[in-house]
Amino acid sequence: MKKILFLAGALAIYACGANKDTAKDSNVDQAAKYASTITAKELGTHLFTYASDEFEGRNTGEPGQKKAVEYLKNFYVSQGIPSPISSDDYFQEVPADFLNKRKRQVPLKDSENVVAFIKGSEKPDEIIVISAHLDHEGIKDGEIYNGADDDGSGTVALLEIAQAFQMAVKAGKGPKRSILFLHVTGEEKGLLGSQYYTDNPIFPLANTVCNLNIDMVGRIDDRHKADPNYVYLIGSDKLSTELHTLSEEINNKYTKINLDYKYNDENDPNRFYYRSDHYNFAKHNIPIIFYFNGTHADYHRPTDTPDKINYELLENRARLVFHTAWEVANKETRIIADKAVKK
Repeated sequence: MKKILFLAGALAIYACGANKDTAKDSNVDQAAKYASTITAKELGTHLFTYASDEFEGRNTGEPGQKKAVEYLKNFYVSQGIPSPISSDDYFQEVPADFLNKRKRQVPLKDSENVVAFIKGSEKPDEIIVISAHLDHEGIKDGEIYNGADDDGSGTVALLEIAQAFQMAVKAGKGPKRSILFLHVTGEEKGLLGSQYYTDNPIFPLANTVCNLNIDMVGRIDDRHKADPNYVYLIGSDKLSTELHTLSEEINNKYTKINLDYKYNDENDPNRFYYRSDHYNFAKHNIPIIFYFNGTHADYHRPTDTPDKINYELLENRARLVFHTAWEVANKETRIIADKAVKK
């Protein structure tokens, strides 16, 4: 009888402890918990490989770009993040005839977008697309254009964001809506990989909630030398008031980055809104945010190398994208596009 009472008491104590642990976990800010797994160290480890000479500048369709897509695929496999296509196929093929619709002096070869997918727990048919372009300029006049900032920085940020979401999934805290991690090819050739995706979407565009596009987020431009904790946001308010407001609130709560809207101006002579992959989503009335650090002396130069990246800034900017995606994925209602498409 004493043994039975002792066992009952022990179980009660264990249950009480378990309840406390559960209560404690419920009080943890889950977004902050998983965002903290995005680290400067891991970003650097990825980028010193991804923007190395081994990848030969990742020119669309060339051997270095093929090595790059294998690197991305192998990462997703290692993390247990599945493909939305089939069990072992992470490549959305982008055929040469599509890439060469515009006449080129040197025709492009077949290429591929890389896709990975986390299915939402409650609203799986609603898709958030987080994108970065995987290609760069390749080799010119015998020099390798490594493209560490453009867009190695966005590419490795996307890997870390995916890993953070997958850690949440494994802990039973996965997103309510689905997340598509989309690495597009042919951006440097005219936004071709993202155009191919939106022409041939894996998931209906009508089900695509928003696109968060990361293109160059590892450097500091001349405008911000004195205050480097910034990022340019482009397009956040052009299609969805709600997405813009959410973005600002999330930044104020978590990352406290100076959000610079200089290039969001309709009269911006650089026309950056039309010059990265988000635009192919915006054309279809899908709300977007484009994250960008501006140009610098090494933009489209062979000197854009991984040793020049500010990894602490890259970490915080990647966390901002993660937090924004987390909020969009988990809010009760889908964000609304309340503004007309501007061509």
